[in-house]
Order: sequence, then C-alpha cells, then structure tokens
Amino acid sequence: MRVIAIEEHWTTPELDQTLRARPAGARDESVALNDRGDIPARLLDIGTERVQAMDAAGVDVQILSLAPPGTHGLPVREAVALSRAANDRAGEAVQRHPDRLRAMTALPMSDPDAALAELRRTADVPGHVGIMSYGRCGDRLLDDPAYDEVLATAAALRRPVFIHPQIPPNAVREASYSGFGPALDLGLATFGWGWHIEAGVAALRLVLRGTFDRHPDLQIVLGHWGELLLFWLDRADRLSDLAPRLRRRVCEYFATNIHVATSGMLAPRLLRHALDHTSADRILLSGDYPFHRIEAAAVADLLHTLPEEDQHKIAHANAEKLYGLAPASSGSDLQEAGTRQR
Repeated sequence: MRVIAIEEHWTTPELDQTLRARPAGARDESVALNDRGDIPARLLDIGTERVQAMDAAGVDVQILSLAPPGTHGLPVREAVALSRAANDRAGEAVQRHPDRLRAMTALPMSDPDAALAELRRTADVPGHVGIMSYGRCGDRLLDDPAYDEVLATAAALRRPVFIHPQIPPNAVREASYSGFGPALDLGLATFGWGWHIEAGVAALRLVLRGTFDRHPDLQIVLGHWGELLLFWLDRADRLSDLAPRLRRRVCEYFATNIHVATSGMLAPRLLRHALDHTSADRILLSGDYPFHRIEAAAVADLLHTLPEEDQHKIAHANAEKLYGLAPASSGSDLQEAGTRQR
C-alpha cells in the first residue's frame, strides 16, 4: 500500500543558527528539543539519506515542513530572507526527488504583507503543496484580521494550512508551566501539554472568528490527532450557542474544513477514538520525522482493523486529494503542474 507522510521536518543551517542566536527572552527555547541523538543531522538532510530512511520505513512520499518554530517570531528582515531561502531549497529538493518529496511553504508571518507576497511567489515554485504555520507570531494570533488575506489566498491556491504546535508565550509558561526545573518545565510547556493546547486553541479561534464562513474552501490540518480539540469537541461545540454569527455549529466545521494527522502517534486506540468524532476521509498519516520514526509494521497495525477502502484513504488517498498529489498509477503531479504553468 502506498504511504504518504505529510508532516516531515527539516531545517536549514542558517535558520537553526539564527534561532539559537536570539537573545534570552526572545529565543524559542523549544529549539533545544532538536538536539537529541541523530536528530540534528537528519533535520539538515533533504537528500539521499532522507530518501533512504523513507525506503527503510516504507514511506513513498514525504511532504517536507520546517521544524518548529520555523521563521515565526523572527524580525521581519530575517524572517523574509530565511523563509525565501528555505522555500527555494525545498523546491530544489523536490526537483531532485520528484517522485518522493513535496514541501510545505514557510511564510514570514512577522509581516502579513510579506507573508502574502511569499505565498504568491511560491505558487510557481515546483513541489510546494501546502503551508506550515503556527497559531501565533509574536503577540499576533493567526485569526487576527491582518492575516485574513493570507488565509484567503491559501484557500484560493488550494494550499492547506498545517497549524503546528508552538511553545506558549513566556508569561503563560511562567504562570502555568514552571516550578519543576528547566528540563521538566520545557517538556510540560511543549510536547507534554502546552504545545497542543496552543495549536488546538488556534484552530478553535479560527472557527469562532468565522474564518471558514468567509473562506469556505480553506482547509487546515491539526497534528497529534487534532491537538486535543477533537477529543473535546462535544464540549467545545457548546460555544456555538454563544456565537450567533457563525453559519454553522462549531463541530460542523470539522466535517468540512479541518483534518487531523497522526504525527507519529500510531496507537490504534487513538484511531478508534478519532473515528468517534470524525471520518476516515479527514485523517492523514504523518510521521513527524525525524522526531518519530514510523515503520511499515506500525502503519499496518494502525490500519488493519479498518475496511480496505478506509485503509487506503488514511495511508495515501486523503493526502493525494488534499494536497493535489497524483496517485502513483497516474504519473507525477509535479510534471502536470509544470505543464499547466507553461
């Protein structure tokens, strides 16, 4: 069975160095989580060694995405230059491996106008099929009206927006995620809890802001099985009663505009739980490489209880549809895109 993994991380040496050189208080401390084992080397590679790792894991296609925090929160000039360089480098990697790689676009969200310009520029960069974003850039939230044209353009270009978790603001970290020592504080604020609250709240705010009423073609993806929000949907749906301007109830947008991805968490019990709240049509496989290393056997164990049609949807067909990827039997979507551009 074909396997497409949609949230597979990488970075550039220049971006990594810039993030680490930020002054205390402005530096995203979650970058330290990139330093474990062989993760640093794997993050920097989007060439032959990555493809070999894909072969070993039984992954046919990876969609590359900059590792957190991407260029979010950087000063405008640095964010623009580093986003552009990363997008071009990802496009070059796709051209070298057209049957194996695609890419999510990094946007310099420090400046909404610059983010819009980069999104439009990369509309013609081969292999860019989606957007990797976060729920906040500095103090500006993704549902801020300043980003509305960016989201409208993403919808028009059919570019799904992956809302990745990010570390909470310093004030929130101090109030809710401190007091246990540096390592545990960081873990609690990131992968243990805080990351997922941040991403889930960002998606919920987009719904409550009426974003999907204004832009019904906009599609977003939440990793980690919906960033806790999917499993709390019955409760969150009660917000519908306080939001009379919404055209539908909160839960209904999960059937039309919101997808969930596995992010390397391949426990069958999570799949069963997710299917209580959404359908197999809106679940995507993601490995969260290189922070997780999925294996073909684990993918099979996750899917084997489903009907064959649903297995294919989650393994590859949903990604093909959402990201405009050609099925394996019909040739390269990259070649088709190039033909349309000419």
